[in-house]
Amino acid sequence: MMAEGGSGRGRSVYVSDGVDDGDGRASGGDDGSATAPLIAARVGRIPPNPFAAADARVAAAIAGGLDVIDLSKGNPDGEPPRFMVDAAVGATRDPANFRYPAFDGKPAFLDAVAGWYGREHGVRLDPATQILAVSGASVGISVTIEALIDDGDLVVLVGPYYPQYEGSTAVAGGRIHVVPTDADHDFLPDLDAVPAAVWDEAKLLILNYPNNPTGAAATRELFATAVRIAHRHHLVVVNDFAYAGIGFDETPPLSLLSVPGSEDVAVELCSLSKMYMVAGWRGGFVAGEPTVMKAIKTVHRQTSLLVTTTVQDAGAAGLNSDQSTVRVLARRYRHRYETLRDGLSAAGLHLETARGGLFAWMRAPDGWSDAEFSDWLLHKAQVAVIPGSDFGPTGAGHVRLSLLVPSAVLAKASERIAAARGEAW
Repeated sequence: MMAEGGSGRGRSVYVSDGVDDGDGRASGGDDGSATAPLIAARVGRIPPNPFAAADARVAAAIAGGLDVIDLSKGNPDGEPPRFMVDAAVGATRDPANFRYPAFDGKPAFLDAVAGWYGREHGVRLDPATQILAVSGASVGISVTIEALIDDGDLVVLVGPYYPQYEGSTAVAGGRIHVVPTDADHDFLPDLDAVPAAVWDEAKLLILNYPNNPTGAAATRELFATAVRIAHRHHLVVVNDFAYAGIGFDETPPLSLLSVPGSEDVAVELCSLSKMYMVAGWRGGFVAGEPTVMKAIKTVHRQTSLLVTTTVQDAGAAGLNSDQSTVRVLARRYRHRYETLRDGLSAAGLHLETARGGLFAWMRAPDGWSDAEFSDWLLHKAQVAVIPGSDFGPTGAGHVRLSLLVPSAVLAKASERIAAARGEAW
C-alpha cells in the first residue's frame, strides 16, 4: 500500500498494489511452520478484518470488568415482520424445499425481486438473465469483483468505504484508487474531478448509497455522472444497495438501476438483512446488466453456497409486501440518529449529517486521532465504536457509531461520554 499523493476531492489518495514484502513472499505468509511456504500469496495481500478486531477489543474490555455499550456492531437488533417468520416456518414443511434449490435462485424469489424493483424503483428486469440470489450482499460483493477483476486491474472506490471492497479486490489481485469525500460536499464524490487516465485504466467503480459509514445518500446527479463515465470509459459501475429502503428523508433512497443508461453498464447489490431484520438468515440478490450478470453467475456457481430455500421463500414474502415495515424501520433509525446527535452535542461532539443507513459518523475532537479517540471512548466512557481509519485512509479523524441499539441505550451512551469528558477536549 502506498500514498498516491494528495487528499483533495477527486484525487487518488491510496493504492493497494497487490504485492508483497519485496522478497517474493506474501506479507505475513511465513510463520516458521513447515506449511508456510505452501500458503497462497494472495493470503498475505488480504487486509485484516476490522470488525473482527473490534469484537476482540470489546471482548477484552468486558473480560477486564468494563460494562461496555457496544456501538461498534452492524448487527440488526429487531425482529423480522411476523408474516416473514410465518412464511419461513411454512417453507420448512414444504417437501420441495428439502431439495437443493436452482443455482441462480428459486423462480418465485427471482420474480419477487423483479416485482420489488418495478414497484419501488420503476425498473424492469428479466428474472432469468438479470437477477441472482446470493447469501447476503457480502457474497454479492465478492463474486462481482471476482467476475470482473484480474491481477493488476484497477477498482475505483469512494472513501471512506466498506472494508470488504478492498479485501475482495486484494483476493482478486486488483489495485484500488480512492476518491475522497468530505462533509462540505455531503460525503459525495466529485467523479468528474478524477483524471481521465484513471477512468481509462479502471474496470470497476464501486458506490455504496445509502453509505456505510457516513450515512450519505446518493443524488440522481451522482448516479447519472457515474453512468456517463462508465459509458465513456468502458467500465462497470456497482452500487452496494444494502440499505435500500432505509432513508431518513421523505424521498426513499435511489436505485442506480433507475438511472437512464444504467441498463448497459450497471449492477446493484441488495440485502434482505437490513430491510427485514433477517441478518442471520443470509439472503440477498445481485441485479443488472445481463452480460455482467452471466459472468457473476458463473463465478457464483463454482464458489458460493446457494441461498437456503426457506430463506428465499421468506424473502419473497418480504419483497412482495407493501414495504410498510421497511418504512417503519427507516423512521426508527432516524429517531435513533437524532437521539444520538442531540445527546453527543451536549458532550461537545458533532455527528455528521446522515440521510440513511444504520450508522452515524462523528469527527474526533481536535488533536485526537480516530484510534486514540476510539480507545478513550472504550476505556474511559465504556462505549465501543469503530475507528474511521478502518474504512480506508480517508476515514481518518472520524469514528463510526451503530444505530442498532434502542434510543434509550444511545442516550445512555451519550451521557457516559459527557460524564467522562472532563477536560479531555
